Amino acid sequence: MTTHRQFVIPGRAGDEAHVAGESRLPASVEGWNGRVVDGELVDFQPEAGNLKILPAGTRQPLALRFNQVKRLRMPPLDPSRVVQTASVLGDEALRPFVIQLRDGSVYSGLCHDCRRTPEGLWIFPRVAREGDPERVFIPKNSIKAYEVQRSDGGLAADSGFSATLLGSDEELTPEALGRIESSMVTTPEALKAALERQATLKPVPIGEALLGLGKITAEQLTLALARQRAQPDRPLGQTLIDMGLIQSDDLQTALARKMGYPFVDVRHYPVDPAALRLVPIALATRLQVLPIALMGSAIVVAMPDPLQFKAIDELEFTAQRKVIPVVSPAADLRARIAEVYRALGMAKDGAPAPATEAAVPGTGPVADQAAWQLAAELTDEAQGDGTDERPLEQSDNTLVKLVNTMIIEAFHQRASDIHIEPYPGRDKVVIRFRVDGEMRPYLELPPSYRHALIARIKVMCNLDISERRKPQDGKIHFRRFGGLPIELRVATIPTAGGLEDVVMRILNSSVPLPLEGLHLSARNLAAIEQILSRPYGLFLCVGPTGSGKTTTLHAALQRLNTPNRKIWTAEDPVEITQRGLRQIQVNPKIGWTFAQALRSLLRADPDVIMVGEIRDAETAEMAIEASLTGHFVMSTLHTNSAAETILRLHDLGVDPFSFADSLQGVLAQRLVRRLCPACVETEPMAPPRLRELIRDYQAQLPADHPWQDDDVLEREWRQRFSRDGGLVLGHAPGCTECGQTGFRGRLAVHELLVASADIRQLVQTRARPAEIQAQAVREGMRTLRQDGIEKVLAGLTTLAEVRANSNV
Repeated sequence: MTTHRQFVIPGRAGDEAHVAGESRLPASVEGWNGRVVDGELVDFQPEAGNLKILPAGTRQPLALRFNQVKRLRMPPLDPSRVVQTASVLGDEALRPFVIQLRDGSVYSGLCHDCRRTPEGLWIFPRVAREGDPERVFIPKNSIKAYEVQRSDGGLAADSGFSATLLGSDEELTPEALGRIESSMVTTPEALKAALERQATLKPVPIGEALLGLGKITAEQLTLALARQRAQPDRPLGQTLIDMGLIQSDDLQTALARKMGYPFVDVRHYPVDPAALRLVPIALATRLQVLPIALMGSAIVVAMPDPLQFKAIDELEFTAQRKVIPVVSPAADLRARIAEVYRALGMAKDGAPAPATEAAVPGTGPVADQAAWQLAAELTDEAQGDGTDERPLEQSDNTLVKLVNTMIIEAFHQRASDIHIEPYPGRDKVVIRFRVDGEMRPYLELPPSYRHALIARIKVMCNLDISERRKPQDGKIHFRRFGGLPIELRVATIPTAGGLEDVVMRILNSSVPLPLEGLHLSARNLAAIEQILSRPYGLFLCVGPTGSGKTTTLHAALQRLNTPNRKIWTAEDPVEITQRGLRQIQVNPKIGWTFAQALRSLLRADPDVIMVGEIRDAETAEMAIEASLTGHFVMSTLHTNSAAETILRLHDLGVDPFSFADSLQGVLAQRLVRRLCPACVETEPMAPPRLRELIRDYQAQLPADHPWQDDDVLEREWRQRFSRDGGLVLGHAPGCTECGQTGFRGRLAVHELLVASADIRQLVQTRARPAEIQAQAVREGMRTLRQDGIEKVLAGLTTLAEVRANSNV
């Protein structure tokens, strides 16, 4: 590819090099992101502020604007490719030069000449070694200030860019260059001085700031303002970035230089632990902000965009102080937030946070600071001895905002439940989150607010605030209160002393998981897919409350949810929704039970029916009858294992022959905590631990099973789970991602019993659960403990987790 355009490159000492149309200049372009593109300069249009470079090894030229270019470097020109070559300076004296770029970096050295054009500076540096550029072009908007020594020994500085860097009576020595002031604040003294200077400045609109710095033109600003009017919620700075007119660094420079916000280098600034105490790490991580200092009654917070007013409002409510924003790069903040909270975590009253205290995942060791700070204002307002009840008033904004903040924090900390536990007398109200199946302390409130807090929650879900003697159930649609698009199922429970507990279940799983996302083994996944392909039958998912049964059934329904099927569900409550399902909310208080709903659904032409739970003999009989009359029925029970489920249905009085004919499979499951993917490590399995796993696995194998032979079982494991020639165990020391717990999220261990001919015969003869389990294992079933051990070998969890959640 060639260009038929002649362009002009200034030569040294005022001469010009007119490059012929068929010529290309070797060049190197350095961008603000640190990337360097080597290739050939095929077009250079300084008046238009752009250039084109053909990267080495490509055929398509890259078009760049000057505001994307930090430096353009070119080696000496080949005289054979130049119509008029540049003059040679010979032994002309070299001159020192210094250029401070907009990112605070300095480009300095010795040059033959420095020539200014309306578009930028041309530097002709000394060629100290082969490969050094003979010409360097720096666009005007890249320069903060520059100086070059004149031939008479004085300094020449161009005020058209900025103020001089050095005094006119100084020489450009290395010592003088070292005294160039950095544009980044790194000390508390410098921050205080910068904030004092900011107080005397008149704020400038961001568009005018960028216009004054030469980052954009008046026409570009007009276009951006017109586009922003169509998207009023999007800041002008972000609009300009989206249009490709500026980069994020341009925006930060404009904010720091023209609007007076100090530019803080958080990588080196000594963060004040007292400031960290006022903002929980979960909030800092979500907003990408870092509290760095206290200034009187205000807190100084570093953030990428100081015009994020909603974030500032949330910070001011949480910290209960005025927020002074300063600017820091987003990339630096992301790395620094986790580092300083981990290194400088302090508990209330300045005591170090105990390492043994339970921490909320994702919050590190400062979760108790968040709880203390959120309750600080209410603690100050508590009257008398703290036992007087405070009525809920519409003006009590602090309590209202605290409830909203508590729900938001629970969602971002991946909590499944929020527990509010008032105690009698002067004991505080305790709020705890259930995260990954474990209860974690979150917040304590003064006892005088226990009734007001619960009344506020009742108001949010339209319950009777005067009724404290009977339990109540409700639902909060949190979006109505300006919050996240989530729902919460609320249950109030009367407790001793005329008090009430509140448990709120966060219903945020609106999208079902696919079957492949359930961590099923290959055998179990294939078997379930085969069961779901059958036109009728009964499929049961069993386990204790909170073991993920509903999630599993909805994953199966997603596989069955096709336009050629009619699917009905009867649930209590409806937690997961899918388009295409017709879902019913049962209500036993008015007689609309699972059995009644199932009886009605049989008259509604269903193909597939999902019953939330089989609780009684009537529901069980109706489910079996439906499965025998051409419908595929799925449901749940609360039993400990797949084999015990059959005994449970026998106890409910179902006919064993009808049940045996309808049964397709039973899936028992438990949830175990998963090792944190961010910090998980593996180590070779020691022989004693391998023998321990083998004995544990074999304990639930029939005596005649071939895997009772240690060598056979070990070979099987090595074929399936070996890494680098051996078996390994996973462990996680803990990191900021998992709150130093070593676990993040949960996964299920499964036990799938498939109804074969032999299993059906055992069901018909009312065989003991042990006999049914032994036959199922012979046919390929893995018990909960065995499936868990296989997930241990795969490095997903620990043996302690498996043992704690499965029976021997």
